[in-house]
Amino acid sequence: MTISGSALVSGASRGLGAHICRRLAADGWPVAVNYRSDADGAQQVVADIEAAGGTAAAFRADVTDEGDVTRLVAEAEHRLGPVRVVVANATGPQPSVKAEDVTWQDHLDQLVFFVKSPTLLLQAALPHMRRLGGGRFIHIGSEMVERALPGFSAYNAAKGAQLILARTWARELGADNVTVNVVAPGWIPVERHGVVTEESSRDYVADVPLGRLGTPQEIADVVAFVASDASRFITGERITVNGGHTLD
Repeated sequence: MTISGSALVSGASRGLGAHICRRLAADGWPVAVNYRSDADGAQQVVADIEAAGGTAAAFRADVTDEGDVTRLVAEAEHRLGPVRVVVANATGPQPSVKAEDVTWQDHLDQLVFFVKSPTLLLQAALPHMRRLGGGRFIHIGSEMVERALPGFSAYNAAKGAQLILARTWARELGADNVTVNVVAPGWIPVERHGVVTEESSRDYVADVPLGRLGTPQEIADVVAFVASDASRFITGERITVNGGHTLD
């Protein structure tokens, strides 16, 4: 895919989103760095990209709000060009709740990030992708779909819905040359995890064939591949990036 148009990354002021923005910019994409409240973090990501010779701009928007998403995509087009790549990375709190205590609101709190937000982003960006002759929609998933850890039924159910959403869109949008895939990280320590020590990660790492935790850069590298022309014949896939942690 020739670099034409721009890439939009939601929830990008820190963590995986920030790394993904920097990596896409290194490939030549003008990057729309979305944030909801961390303006300083988003501006730092933009500054990092510009210092490295790339192009980026920060855009405040709540990507679970239809009006905000419509405005976000329009502003990104105005500043950076029509949106050709969307990385749906934004997420909210992920509390552990016992099955007997899970409420419908707990489910809605997860679905709003992993079903509603991607739907709004796709609907706003799809006309741009069609005008450009194709595009990439990349969901950031999770290995939790396979692990099915107790206490995370609402989160896991929403991530499962996200996967089926992606596969359905892949079938529906293939004729438009729009690919839809899921990049599913394992446990990748970022700011929200606090301090991760060798001791606190020992049990997890013991089940990873490659014998270590992954890094945000390794997730960003895979996202960059899926966004590139090299992935042009890949759609409807879930690419798990976890060092083999969930191998059967």
